[in-house]
Amino acid sequence: MISPLISIETNTTFEPAATKAYRALEHMIVTLELAPASFVTEGALIERLGLGRTPVREAIQRLAWEGLLDIRPRAGIAVAPLHPGDWLRVIDARRGVEVVLARSAARFVTREAADLFHEAALAMQKAVISGNVLAFIQADKQLDEALAIAADNPFAARVAAPLQTHSRRFWFRYKADTGLAESAEHHVALIRSILDGDEEAAAKDAKKLMALLRGHAEVAATR
Repeated sequence: MISPLISIETNTTFEPAATKAYRALEHMIVTLELAPASFVTEGALIERLGLGRTPVREAIQRLAWEGLLDIRPRAGIAVAPLHPGDWLRVIDARRGVEVVLARSAARFVTREAADLFHEAALAMQKAVISGNVLAFIQADKQLDEALAIAADNPFAARVAAPLQTHSRRFWFRYKADTGLAESAEHHVALIRSILDGDEEAAAKDAKKLMALLRGHAEVAATR
């Protein structure tokens, strides 16, 4: 398997070491490379990422704030467990802010953001064709970042980001084997509405995407 850090770096130009550490650790948590409810140490993560203590520590603290890690003095760092029923809670918390972001993105989308949306859509479609779940996960992350930029609402984006990550992790665990094409279809529809500058359609497509994910969450909760 390609290192998450290497695969993520290919999509970036220059990033601070703390951002690289965060992206790599987030990817490892989302894709269950760091198993739910497992314990790791700061030293082990530093060695694994090949980055310094300070950026890795900053990334750990950020992920702890987002609820993906739990720092336990003298016991290590616990990776957040995955309880199927929590996916419903994540989607219910996420639904409203996604509509806000979609509307705002359709209203304020710039050429720069439009290019990011195009790249995310293309990457997502390629991932579906090749059946590459890890590439799809990265494309989904690209889309969320494009949405945050286009919406020009840092307050909503900060609320949405950790919820998007938690949702992506649940999706990877419970739906990645069968949900690529359907998920891509909904995401690409949202992108089209945003690029068309159609606020109502973007809001509608965001609601449809959340409804799709909630349906998956309801099924997962019964397992």
